[in-house]
This record gives sequence, C-alpha cells and structure tokens, in this order.
Amino acid sequence: MEKQIARESALIYSAISFGLALLFFLATFFTGEQYNAVARYGGTIWVFILTMIITMPLVIPAVKKKYGDNSPSSHH
Repeated sequence: MEKQIARESALIYSAISFGLALLFFLATFFTGEQYNAVARYGGTIWVFILTMIITMPLVIPAVKKKYGDNSPSSHH
C-alpha cells in the first residue's frame, strides 16, 4: 500500500510541477518580452523545482487520506 501511495503521489505532484513549468516556459514566448535561453530554461527549471517543493507536502497527505492510510509511518 505504501508503494502505491508513494507512486500515485509522485505522479500527481510531478504532473502539477511539469504543467506549471510548461506554462511558465510558454509564457516566456507570449508575453512580448525577449528572454534569452538562460532565463527561459533556468526559469522553467526553477519553477519546476519550487512547485515540487510546494506540492509534495500537500499531495502526499491527501493521497494517504484517500487510501485511508492510518499506519504509524503516516503520522510523522
């Protein structure tokens, strides 16, 4: 059960992070501003990493709750 929770959580927060990073990347083209490659790719990676940091602690407990995981390891 723990592996299934971890796998599903990782899929969800990775998808959210990838989606927001892609949105940022596309926004660099459609804002009318000229961004160089470092700003474009660096910003995209930065958004991805920060979104992972923010969504991991939000998604994991939500998925555990969905599965009704009340194991001692879920109460750290």
